[in-house]
Amino acid sequence: MWMILVILLLVLWTAPWKGVALWKAAGNKQLVWFVCIFIFSTLAILEIIYIFGFSKEKNNAQAQ
Repeated sequence: MWMILVILLLVLWTAPWKGVALWKAAGNKQLVWFVCIFIFSTLAILEIIYIFGFSKEKNNAQAQ
């Protein structure tokens, strides 16, 4: 019974992080990050690193 609770808590912890990270990677057209985040389950560690370290939005000056 406690194992089911632990698994449920882990899913509830990782799902939002994974969703945000995948959304940002797709929006920034970063295919390698998208695939890595989608495939590997790191209990949200990889997702948090991506969101706060590598998902900086593109500067408008670079786009023009």
